[in-house]
Amino acid sequence: MTLYDAACKVRENAYVPYSHFKVGAALRTGSGAVFVGCNVENAAYPEGTCAEAGAIAAMVAAGETQIAEIVVVADSPSPVPPCGGCRQKIAEFAGLDVLVTMMSLSGARHTVTVAELLPGAFGIGHMDRT
Repeated sequence: MTLYDAACKVRENAYVPYSHFKVGAALRTGSGAVFVGCNVENAAYPEGTCAEAGAIAAMVAAGETQIAEIVVVADSPSPVPPCGGCRQKIAEFAGLDVLVTMMSLSGARHTVTVAELLPGAFGIGHMDRT
């Protein structure tokens, strides 16, 4: 199963009673394991969870911490980019050259690197006090 297929499949499980906008994400780690996530809304906006955050949480819960590739899928006319918070979450676990592919259900696709997705990302190096 491709990451696109995995993201489409988990997207169907999204809990979106307010926006009705389902998003699915699938990522592959350096070991080849695939983790998925879907968006989960909450009546107390903005307390929901993004699909990308769900996939990253599943990855970390399984003991992995390195994203090798990620795909995000939504039903929209053009590919939907991760929100700012998810861009930072992706950057935490992926190298600057890792590919982030955003796709629509109709097949529209846009692929960028993490560096292009979040230029100037805040990282551990910014906390170095020496």
